[in-house]
Amino acid sequence: MAADTSVEMFSKVLENQMLQTTKVVEEQLDAEIQKLDQMDEDELERLKERRLEALKKSQQQKQEWLSKGHGEYGEIPSERDFFQEVKGSKNVVCHFYKDTTFRCLILDKHLAALSKKHIETKFLKLNAEKSPFLCERLGIKVIPTLALIKDGKTQDFIVGFTDLGNTDDFTTETLEWRLGCSDIINYSGNLMDPPFQSQKKFGTIVTKLDKKTIRGKRYDSDSDDD
Repeated sequence: MAADTSVEMFSKVLENQMLQTTKVVEEQLDAEIQKLDQMDEDELERLKERRLEALKKSQQQKQEWLSKGHGEYGEIPSERDFFQEVKGSKNVVCHFYKDTTFRCLILDKHLAALSKKHIETKFLKLNAEKSPFLCERLGIKVIPTLALIKDGKTQDFIVGFTDLGNTDDFTTETLEWRLGCSDIINYSGNLMDPPFQSQKKFGTIVTKLDKKTIRGKRYDSDSDDD
C-alpha cells in the first residue's frame, strides 16, 4: 500500500512538471514566432545563412567522429592500443569486461545501442584479463566497470550496477542518464529525474540515488563482483 501511494505521488509530481515544461516551451515558441514576424527580408536571409553554416559545421563534426570510430561499439585489441584509441576523442566510455561475467553481456547490449545514439562519444570495450597493467593503474577491481574518459583523462567510473538501480533489468535510458551525470554524453533529459523502474521485486521504489556527488547530482557508487 505504501509503495502504491509513493508511485501515485511521484506520478503526480511528474505530471505537474510536464505541464509546467509544456507551458514554458509554448511561451518560447510564441516569442520566437513574434520575433520572426518582426524581421525584414535581409534579417531573415542572414538568419538562414547562419543556420545553414551551423548545419554544415554539425555535419563536418559528425563525419570527423565517424572517421575516429564513433557510432559503433568496438573492442580494443590489447591494452597497448588503449591510449591510441582514446587520445583522439574528447569523450570515451570504456567497458572493462570478462568473458565469464554475465553482467558484462548485459552492459554490451546497452552500450551498443548508446554508441549509435551518441556519436559524440566513443564507446569501447577491453578485456580486463588481458589488461592487468591498466586495471591496476586505474584501480579496477570489480567487473564490469565503465571508465569514463574526458580529454584523455579518466574522470569517473561506473562500478557494477548499483548506480543503475541495483538490478540486472535496468534500461538503456537509465545507463544513458548515468553517463549524462558525468557529462560524458550530450544528455537531453532531466538529470534530477533518473529513469529508474519501480523495483517491486525487491520491495522498494527507487526514485533517486544518494551518497556521492557528480556535477552537483548525488548518486551511489558501490557494487559486488559477479
